[in-house]
Amino acid sequence: MTDEDALLAANAAYYHAFDAADFARMSVVWADDDVSCVHPGWPVLIGRQAILQSYRDILRSPLQEAIGHREDLAIVSGSDGRVICTEIVGGMALVATNWFKRIDGAWRMVHHQASPIAVPIDEAASQPSFGRLN
Repeated sequence: MTDEDALLAANAAYYHAFDAADFARMSVVWADDDVSCVHPGWPVLIGRQAILQSYRDILRSPLQEAIGHREDLAIVSGSDGRVICTEIVGGMALVATNWFKRIDGAWRMVHHQASPIAVPIDEAASQPSFGRLN
């Protein structure tokens, strides 16, 4: 498995934890130290305890929409890896950056940030991915 494949698998594990509303799986995805998170419309969260409490609340919420992801793009640089992807939440498109560090041989998330995309979802799907030229 390439570094990029392993990174994409770690990213998929993050979204699988959402799909299953599985807090234990979500907590395994996150690194222990030096972590940060910016949920759409939220202030920045710093530290594992604050971040995991936010996910505990989100995953328990009966109003939480399903979260899908597509167009995952892996960028690996040494022990750092980022996945840029499009999240789909309740028919709304967001761009997400999921930053991982390789810790003891496993990719662990150290930062997540998602922000709305300023075009309707059907228009976002027709745009070139993340400014790349095809």
